[in-house]
Amino acid sequence: MGIGGGIFLIALGAVLAFAIQVDPWWIDLQATGVIVMLAGGAVVLVTLWYWHDRRRRASAASQSRFPSDAPPPDV
Repeated sequence: MGIGGGIFLIALGAVLAFAIQVDPWWIDLQATGVIVMLAGGAVVLVTLWYWHDRRRRASAASQSRFPSDAPPPDV
């Protein structure tokens, strides 16, 4: 889903919670909006964590495979 999807969920939840003035009997739009905003925030946080974790693993792997003082490998 990514950052864009998370921001979309946050915006959709804000519209549901704060902008719509209809009061249907079968759903609480304010509670639904807050839940959707929290889900969007969770998506953004998980995406940022995943990107950070991938970047850390990639840099650690490249540093351990090719030390800076070693000569280049013969291919």
